Amino acid sequence: MKRRELLAGLLAAAASGAVQAAEPEKVYRIALVTASASVEEMTETGANPAYAALFRELRRLGYLEGQNLFVQRFSGGGDTARYDSIVKDAIGSKPDLIIAITNPMVLRLKGASESIPVVGTMSDPLSYGIVSSLARPSGNITGVTGDAGIEIWGKRLGMLREVVPKATRIGFVASKYVWDHAPGLAIREAAKENSVILVGSPLEGVLQEAEYRRVFDSLKLEQAQALVVAENPENLQQRRPIVEFAEAARLPTIYPYRAFVDSGGLMTYGADIPDIFRRLAAYADQILKGTKPGLLPIYQATKFDLIINLKTAKSLGIELPATLLARADEVIE
Repeated sequence: MKRRELLAGLLAAAASGAVQAAEPEKVYRIALVTASASVEEMTETGANPAYAALFRELRRLGYLEGQNLFVQRFSGGGDTARYDSIVKDAIGSKPDLIIAITNPMVLRLKGASESIPVVGTMSDPLSYGIVSSLARPSGNITGVTGDAGIEIWGKRLGMLREVVPKATRIGFVASKYVWDHAPGLAIREAAKENSVILVGSPLEGVLQEAEYRRVFDSLKLEQAQALVVAENPENLQQRRPIVEFAEAARLPTIYPYRAFVDSGGLMTYGADIPDIFRRLAAYADQILKGTKPGLLPIYQATKFDLIINLKTAKSLGIELPATLLARADEVIE
């Protein structure tokens, strides 16, 4: 049995049994912690489809904000210097559960609290030391991961090279945290295997539009011919300027999330993020009903979609290979 099939079975077992609604007379307290999304969009009716999916699923499970659910939202606003303080504030709010978005938040919570249950989105949790076992995380942390391990970087780079086979200098837009850890090491190794040079400057400090402009200026100086955008949450938050900068620089780019393509990006290869957030809600439900986080296996996404924006390809003057188009799960015209 494959590892992911095993984990899926464990997850199904953990979720089995009669489905019961949240107790309407009890008020559940959740702290929602993210690195970059604005507090305004961290709602069911906000502009971010991931958070909309999270709260819609919580409501379906019987948790109604303003009635039996109290949510406190904490955002770093893309300022890495604030991440420690918002984690401290979240713990200080004494919630029943913390939902943490991405590795920087989950890792800080891992080091700061061993008593409050944490369910989070995470990338390559074994390599980052978040958990020691995907099937039995133990401790107070569990969650979901939307990546396919380090091999996804080689796949993205390979797809990009199908679009621009003559490119030898590929840019990488990622935070310093990503550059210095498993994803950065993986894409550098993939670059060697594909006989290309990885160029770019890590994002640092306050990850807002000005910092992205600086990084794209460095990509121009380093003569990047195409671009890979990493999965760090700040990139998703700044997707519109990233797409605009890539288009202005005439750089064919592969992105990690559908939202980039919906914003005009060329193509994306990644997991269904709203589905990942719905699974967060399902885990939160089980934990609030008494299941220990350490007994819930880390859920790994198994479906990854290739989505291509033909309109963007035409504006860049790119004729996409028929073989790549045939593999696409969706083509936007």
